Amino acid sequence: MVTLIKGGYVVNPATGLEGVNDVLIVDETVTEIAPKIEREAHCVIDAAGKYVMPGFVDLHEHLREPGFEYKETVATGSMAAAAGGFTTICAMPNTNPVIDSRVMVEYLNYKAAEDSMINIIPVGAVTVGQRGERLADISGMAEAGALALSEDGKSVMNPLVYKEGMKKAAELGMVVLAHCEDRNLLDGGVMNAGKRADELGLPGITNSVEDVVAARDILLAKETGARLHLCHCSTADSVALVRFGKELGVKLSAEVCPHHFFMTEDEIPKKDAKDSANYKMNPPLRTKADVDALIAGLADGTMEVIATDHAPHSAEEKRKPFLEAPFGIVGSETAFALSYTALVMEGHLTVRQLVEKMSTNPARILGIDKGDISVGHIADLVIADVGQSYTIDVNKFISKGKNSPFGGRTVYGKVLLTMVNGEVVYEV
Repeated sequence: MVTLIKGGYVVNPATGLEGVNDVLIVDETVTEIAPKIEREAHCVIDAAGKYVMPGFVDLHEHLREPGFEYKETVATGSMAAAAGGFTTICAMPNTNPVIDSRVMVEYLNYKAAEDSMINIIPVGAVTVGQRGERLADISGMAEAGALALSEDGKSVMNPLVYKEGMKKAAELGMVVLAHCEDRNLLDGGVMNAGKRADELGLPGITNSVEDVVAARDILLAKETGARLHLCHCSTADSVALVRFGKELGVKLSAEVCPHHFFMTEDEIPKKDAKDSANYKMNPPLRTKADVDALIAGLADGTMEVIATDHAPHSAEEKRKPFLEAPFGIVGSETAFALSYTALVMEGHLTVRQLVEKMSTNPARILGIDKGDISVGHIADLVIADVGQSYTIDVNKFISKGKNSPFGGRTVYGKVLLTMVNGEVVYEV
C-alpha cells in the first residue's frame, strides 16, 4: 500500500523539520519526505494548507472497561481518541476489577487488539485494588506490557508503601504517573476553595490538597531514583515544585490538561444550573493566577506535556446536583483545538512546541518509538486545519461521555485525519 500526502506543512519536532513537504508512506512506514515527490500511489491525500504532525500521545485516559462500559469502552474510547488526533494512549487502571495484575494487563491487551484502532498502553495500579495497602504485582504487569504505574483517581496515602512501589518502578524502568491528592485535606470539597465556592455555597478544595502530595512524591522520587510524572497539575505551586524538583536532579516531568489552562473557577455556573456538573473535575478549575502560572510553565518548558484526563460519565450521573455528581470531563476530541486556541493563537506556544507537548515529549517520557514521523518510522500521524473556526458540539462526540463544559465554544484546530500504522483510522 503506497500513500502520498501532498503539500502539507510538516511539523516534526523530533528532527526539527518544519515546512511544506510531501510525505510518502509505503505500507506502515514513512519512506520519504521532500518538497515534491512524484510517485504513483494507491491513495493521495491533499494536505495543502494543513498541518501534518506526528500522532498525539496521551499519558492520561480513562477507558472505563472493564466494569463501567456504560460510561466508555475500549472501542468507543479509542475511536474518540482517534478523532482527536491521538494515535497512542495510556489507559488508567481504575476500572472494575482494577488493572493490578498480569492477568488484567493481558486482558486489556486482548481488548485493545480486538477493539482498538490505535495503540493502547496499559497502566498498572501501584497497590492491589488501589486500596493503598500492599503493592500490586508490578513485575508481572511490566512483563505483560505495562509501561507505567498509577494509583490514578487517588494517591497512595501511606508513604512507605508508595516508596516501595517507586523503588520497584525504578528497577523495572517504569514511569510513575502521580495523581497528587491528600485525601485527608480534601475534606468533602467539590470545587476550588475561594470566592466562587463561597458564592455558590459549595465546599472547597484548597491548593494544598494537590501541593502537599506533589512535594512528597517529588522527594520520594529523588530518594528512590524513580521516574516521576505529575498528572493534571492545576496550581501555581505545583509548577514551582516541578521547577524545584528538576533543579534537585529528580527524573521529573509534569502535565497540564486543557481545561486547567482554558478556564477558571469563575466560569462555573450556579450549582442548580443545567449541566453545571460538567464543570466538576478533580483537580478543580482554579484561579486566574493559577492558570497564568500553568501557562507560564508550559511556555518555559517546566511543564512538558499536555494530556487530556479523558474521564467519561453518563448523562444521568452528570445531571445530579453538583455536590453529588462524579468528578470528570471528557477531553480526547477537544484537546488539540482547545490547546491551539488558548496557547498558540494567544502567542504562548508555537505550533512546534504544542506538538512537542502533545506527541514528542510524552513518547520520550514513556520510552516508546512514537512522536516522530521521520523517514524509517511508523506512520502514526495527524492532519489538522487550524485556519477555520468551528463550534464544539458535544452531541457529535464519538465518546459515550458528553460531559464537557466546552459545548458551544468556538475554537480553531480541527483534526481532519488520523493515521495509525499507515492506515487511516479517522477522517472527516
